[in-house]
Amino acid sequence: MAVQLPPFLFPFSKKRPLLSSSSSPSLHVLQRIMINFHLIRNLSTATATSSPARRINFHHIRCLSHASSSSPSLARRTANYKPTIWDDSYIQSLPIEFMEEKYIYQREKLMEEVRFLINQQHSLTEQLELVDTLCQLGLGYHFDAEINNLLSSISSSMKNINNLIENNNLHDFALLFRLVREHDIHNASLLRLDDLISCFKKAEEIFKHKKKLDVKGMLNLYEASFLAMEGEDELDEAGKFAMKQLKYHDRSLLSTQLVEQIEHALELPLHWRMSRSHTRWFIDAYGKQKNFNHTLLEFAKLDFNMVQSIHKIELQELSRWWINLNVVHGELNFTRDRLVENYLSTIGYTFQPEHWRIRKAITKINCLVTAIDDIYDIYGTLEELKLFTNSIEEWNITAAQQLPDYMKKCLTVLFNTMNDIASSFSKEKELDILPCLKRMWDDLCKAFFIEAMWYHNGYTPTLDEYLNNAWVTVSGICTLITTYCLSDDLTFEAIKSLEFYPPIVRYSSMLARLYNDLGTYTAEIQRGDVPKSIQCYMKEKNVSETTARDYIRCLIRIYWKKLNKEHTLSSKYVESFRKVLVDIPRTAQCFYQYGDGYGEPDLETRERIICIIIKPISL
Repeated sequence: MAVQLPPFLFPFSKKRPLLSSSSSPSLHVLQRIMINFHLIRNLSTATATSSPARRINFHHIRCLSHASSSSPSLARRTANYKPTIWDDSYIQSLPIEFMEEKYIYQREKLMEEVRFLINQQHSLTEQLELVDTLCQLGLGYHFDAEINNLLSSISSSMKNINNLIENNNLHDFALLFRLVREHDIHNASLLRLDDLISCFKKAEEIFKHKKKLDVKGMLNLYEASFLAMEGEDELDEAGKFAMKQLKYHDRSLLSTQLVEQIEHALELPLHWRMSRSHTRWFIDAYGKQKNFNHTLLEFAKLDFNMVQSIHKIELQELSRWWINLNVVHGELNFTRDRLVENYLSTIGYTFQPEHWRIRKAITKINCLVTAIDDIYDIYGTLEELKLFTNSIEEWNITAAQQLPDYMKKCLTVLFNTMNDIASSFSKEKELDILPCLKRMWDDLCKAFFIEAMWYHNGYTPTLDEYLNNAWVTVSGICTLITTYCLSDDLTFEAIKSLEFYPPIVRYSSMLARLYNDLGTYTAEIQRGDVPKSIQCYMKEKNVSETTARDYIRCLIRIYWKKLNKEHTLSSKYVESFRKVLVDIPRTAQCFYQYGDGYGEPDLETRERIICIIIKPISL
């Protein structure tokens, strides 16, 4: 009889048996192991939301590996990861500039000038382009209230909407549509998708009969189409038409700056880009425009450099913490040493200075996630991993006495780090977040363990089986739960109502997993790691790697639509948490766009670190 699997790991195919009855005999033991695990998990889900610190009996799981964990001759796998390219002495030597009083005074002065600029009377086009420019320059976070009020005012004005419709103004209509969705303006009921599509169709007719293309309008329509939600097929089709015209349109009459902007957009839409990386590019691009605003450009450069200086100070502190732990140079020397890359990812999630606590905590957590991931993926025996997983669940180092030294070291560092993060926050906010942090680690390591069982038994899961576990192992839950728990506006009620894990968390994490798999597939197959989504689909459907990659890209588009829709319904969550939900897949895309930018970080990732963290912009 098919086993009803719980929603934690199999949210999209709950009624499908884990393995068919025709599975090979060598997999029957694995099937019993996993069914037992899921049944235990199922018993606990009813109280998961109200009791994050629940305990599940995980000890009965039988492992197929009987190798002694203490055997000195035990053969270990190695991934031969490259060492870090960022020496601590170099990090500590980075100059901290732009922190003097004169820069602080100058930024305040420029901020007031820009605030005055926002409040001046402009045409609708000027207002929208100003908001868009502020956001792309990385300055929007200074003017959240002003931007939201302006967009609300514009989108709730019948006069404005009628003018857009009557004038068939595709440029302004598409730009307003995108900005309203990006900023979650909820009183924009007058701004209807049907009217935007109608405007597009008129522009399409003009192009067909007169061969006259509204290039800027098509560019804005293309960008807006990536905020489409499920069911908005017409917006999808409009975006595809816009992309085709932008790609093949004669550019000889266009400005160099507009051509560069089009190429940048066609490479990757704005909605999918890591914001800080795009800001660094856009500051340079904006300065090349003929009619750029000198105040905006000066403010953007100075603000970028000042925020970068704050990031350098944080990175220096984190590097000292990491060196003092002596993790990767001691018992865990087989793991990836990626402190700086982990810190870059936190900038992708939340770069604003006021979120320093979140950045530092997530950097520490991701360093430990990497070490533990490598323990499960390449180094630990199945018997060791069972004991390690039990120890995580018990959250007690005394339960780990049977473990080898490298695992004891890892657990000690993990427990101490989580206790420090939780106690520091508790002293300031008088809120206990440690049960939530324990829960996320418990869930992550149990998902890691399932992948380890698959690997040790030579089992290639179906794509659904893989993805319904892999959205957890990509560790997005760690970033999201930590962000939620360390938010400045966290309340006791918010902790009590924390849900493990709503659909929006799964969609965000699923996108990160798909981007990860596209970038790391080749290297991981060469290492002989557990099969990833591409390989699972190839085997299940008997198709080529190219076909499988195309299918994964289709899934990415599907899950972005799901995420876009859920994000519009997520106003009940704390704001920093809501923002990170869309920034996790953006940051993953940034790391894995050209391959494994995390495992092999000496190419594009290195250049991004230099541009975003190390090298200031010339004023």
